[in-house]
Amino acid sequence: MSKHSFPGHSQLTRAHKFSMAGVAALGAAALAVTLVPGHDTQAQAETVSAAPVAFTTDAGAQQIKDVHASVTDQQATASEKAKAAAAKLKAQQEAQAKAEAQKKADAEAKAKAEADAKAAKEREAQQAASRAAARKPVYANNLDGWIKQSLDIMKAKGIPGTYNGLYSNIMRESTGNPNAMNGWDVNAQNGTPSIGLLQVIQPTFNAYHVDGTSTNIYDPVANITAAANYAADKYGSIDNVNSAY
Repeated sequence: MSKHSFPGHSQLTRAHKFSMAGVAALGAAALAVTLVPGHDTQAQAETVSAAPVAFTTDAGAQQIKDVHASVTDQQATASEKAKAAAAKLKAQQEAQAKAEAQKKADAEAKAKAEADAKAAKEREAQQAASRAAARKPVYANNLDGWIKQSLDIMKAKGIPGTYNGLYSNIMRESTGNPNAMNGWDVNAQNGTPSIGLLQVIQPTFNAYHVDGTSTNIYDPVANITAAANYAADKYGSIDNVNSAY
């Protein structure tokens, strides 16, 4: 502690020093006026007015504090506004990024769904083909197999006829020989011999040929089916034929 300090008193602030100097100056001026005889009131006033006054009031100090506080508040407000703007921009950017990510995810999901649907459709088609192939009958390469295959074709095409009707006419016409040919009847004499299991001439075979069968008149299934188609047109069914037709 300085030797000029007084116990129990804090050091004077700069504002306090200025205030004390002002009071001292005023006191000195007043004393000078009192000690000089012959001066009037106006002179005294001029003396007082001329005395320098240098002090700071508590109100002035408060105004400085208020200005400082106002500046501090404005700075804080500007900082908060900047933070709020930055937060808003960040939120907008995050929302945009999220929307773009969702859009991409939706597009990928749609593409995957379409690919899955296409794959499922292809699998279904393959399975259907496999089932159809599995259900497709295997016909023996003999008279029984030829008749059965022809009957299935006739059924699909709406051509009437039965196994017995086909068999009985085949046995009467060719005894079951697919290469049989009649070279002596009127058809042969006219240049169109009867051929095959059901002894069909070429013009009749051509006219009543059934799609899906061979175009070769000697083919057993094609011969039977064309003859049955002709008999259905002329006689109602091959079952109604009991003699040469």
